[in-house]
Amino acid sequence: MTAYKDMTKEELSGVKEELERQFQEVKAKGLKLDMSRGKPSTEQLDLSMGMMDVLTSKSDLKCTEGVDCRNYGVLDGIGEAKQLLADMMEVPKDNIVIYGNSSLNVMYDTVARSMTHGVMGSTPWSKLDKVKFLCPVPGYDRHFAITEFFGIEMINVPMTPEGPDMDMVEKLVSEDESIKGIWCVPKYSNPQGITYSDETVYRFANLKPAAKDFRIYWDNAYTIHHLYDDKQDYLLEILMECKKAGNPDMVYKFSSTSKITFPGSGIAAIAASEGNLVDIKRQLTIQTIGHDKLNQLRHARYFKNISGMVNHMKKQAEILRPKFDTVLETLDRELGGLEIGSWMAPRGGYFISFDAMDGCAKAIVAKAKEAGLVMTGAGATFPYGKDPHDSNIRIAPSYPTLEDLKVACEIFVLSVKLVSAQKLLGEL
Repeated sequence: MTAYKDMTKEELSGVKEELERQFQEVKAKGLKLDMSRGKPSTEQLDLSMGMMDVLTSKSDLKCTEGVDCRNYGVLDGIGEAKQLLADMMEVPKDNIVIYGNSSLNVMYDTVARSMTHGVMGSTPWSKLDKVKFLCPVPGYDRHFAITEFFGIEMINVPMTPEGPDMDMVEKLVSEDESIKGIWCVPKYSNPQGITYSDETVYRFANLKPAAKDFRIYWDNAYTIHHLYDDKQDYLLEILMECKKAGNPDMVYKFSSTSKITFPGSGIAAIAASEGNLVDIKRQLTIQTIGHDKLNQLRHARYFKNISGMVNHMKKQAEILRPKFDTVLETLDRELGGLEIGSWMAPRGGYFISFDAMDGCAKAIVAKAKEAGLVMTGAGATFPYGKDPHDSNIRIAPSYPTLEDLKVACEIFVLSVKLVSAQKLLGEL
């Protein structure tokens, strides 16, 4: 293919005219397609339906602690659920607290507690003149929404193929006491699918922050969400690395079964040092008498152990892999060589990150919507919804059927081509 930038104005105008004709044909079909969020498909949810039959009215509903899971008790999670998620998160069982269905809720609580009561005896953040967070970009919009909600200033840190720019991270946290945290999705990152290198994890563990209450918010949401058996990424375990570096309290590690079983009815957990957990449980004893132990028991008995969970995720991958392959094949076929966009091929997770020409992302998303395809809003992958280059677009292949996804991909690449031609012709 001839790159758009190498075409004459007349050639590019001709290409644009043909693209507009194709676009009007697609628009006339009145399609309604949704590729806006990384939701599991119905087919994926169906994989976990056996969990509904694990507990019956005849079941023994006592956990390993001997507590009746229908009743009060076991504040930090039943033993078998703690073991299951500890193995998934690659941490000791004693470093886990089990919550309800949402790790996002745990992260919100963790920031809220820091605002009102500080971190392990530090000054509550709400009483400080300024509180800042580092935000690797592009990143997860819901992380940024939490810190924005609490009025915390967010600072962009560029992502590299190895993870966040650690030269920048090390410099900022060592010099500025008002920097209290950094958001991280360290494995199959949202949206790029990058897994942090061993060197990056090592440098995180050895940070020397000016703020004693600085914490790494390590959201390992996609820890076992591999797409390919033979091309898995491996992530160094941060809790142990921090302990070895003499910084055992510097990290909160989050995860859940939201994209493993049922997003609305999974179980979430935080893993942290003993000191951090004492601080967390102090709030928990006030906040709740315990989370849903029947759901914890259901998960533990359904999977039995981490092997059961890993085998379950292989079935998830069999559903997701053709969808990711469809998107990547379409991008390669339709946009390869045109030099109007770039993308990465992740080995796991839920998203594909697409970078359009500067100044085109919002127009591409709007054009796709005009043709009946709803996508994540341009700018969502940056704090305050402001992408300084207006270029990044998050593609979420999981929810549509494979048939609908093929149509959605064609609409997307058509929108990219049309908007890019308009941009180069000075029409945007």
